[in-house]
Amino acid sequence: MEYTSTILIEVPIDTFVSILDNPENMKHWQRGLISYEHVSGNPGSIGAKMKLNYSFGRRTMTLIETITENNLPHTLHAHYDAKGMHNIQENYFHETEDGFTKWVSKNEFIATSFFMRMMTVFMPKAFKKQSMQYLTDFKNFAEKGISIQNETA
Repeated sequence: MEYTSTILIEVPIDTFVSILDNPENMKHWQRGLISYEHVSGNPGSIGAKMKLNYSFGRRTMTLIETITENNLPHTLHAHYDAKGMHNIQENYFHETEDGFTKWVSKNEFIATSFFMRMMTVFMPKAFKKQSMQYLTDFKNFAEKGISIQNETA
């Protein structure tokens, strides 16, 4: 399953990159993130790995992020591997005429288990919705300083 999500972040690209490139900021815009840890490689470099742990209600998920390209401020690509799923994400960042940042995120989800294959077939909108939620939460944090940690359940 492949799709592209796009959002305009009303901050200059330098500000955008400084927020995006700081792992401490992930807790402010990645819903469900409970922890992260550097696993190997030079952080941000090609081949670097990070372990990301998420909790979604009663369901937990661990992802291994592997950086496949880092040409900030223009591109940042990574692979994410979890039980039953391989995600290839290509992120492109463009400075607009207004001095803002356009974020284009291309995703390809490859199911590696029967259950996840059924999820991609019967619930593709859930994947797209979650991706757009992360982009929107990043936008709110970058533009207004609104952290998802301040939300009440």
